[in-house]
Amino acid sequence: MTVPLPRLLPMAPTGSESTRLAIVRGNSGSGKSSVALAVRSHLGRTCAVAAQDVVRRTILKERDVPGGVNIGLLSTVARYALDSGFHVIVEGILHAERYGDMLADLVADHRGRTGVYYLDVSFEESLRRHATRPQAAEFGPEHMREWYREQDLLGLAGEQLIPPTSSLQDTVRRILAEVFDQQHKRDLGPADSVALGSAVRQ
Repeated sequence: MTVPLPRLLPMAPTGSESTRLAIVRGNSGSGKSSVALAVRSHLGRTCAVAAQDVVRRTILKERDVPGGVNIGLLSTVARYALDSGFHVIVEGILHAERYGDMLADLVADHRGRTGVYYLDVSFEESLRRHATRPQAAEFGPEHMREWYREQDLLGLAGEQLIPPTSSLQDTVRRILAEVFDQQHKRDLGPADSVALGSAVRQ
């Protein structure tokens, strides 16, 4: 028996003029998780991170397929947090062909300020970083090649591409300033300050 794919319900405006939304996307190993967690570390309990891997892999244990349940659930998590007064960072690979419509709706519906960022890293660098991560035992270069998209932009107004020469610290400072009206009050450690193009953490 074929089970029909779930359809996203029409959404309503979300958040408020005072809530902030940052969408941080990129290929595996681009630094998106490190950026999201560093921004949240600065903001503290006022900020929620809606991570694609947590929703898709940990909560649902779902494959990344068109029309996947995780797409709607990720939107619901982000919207619920925004409606509860939290700032939100949505982070993940979030391929445009599968997640683009959901993300475009989320951006359009958010009442407050929104920043959309894509962390640009080459496939060769993605492979190099993956070899240093715990996930290296779970999937290899073949899967990495299948997932990789070069500059997989959403095409939204104001979307910004972060080059691989931008350090983690600079990227965090940029997002804090542009989206959250915050200045980074402390320097990151040496291991966190390397360029995103040569960092080893996702």
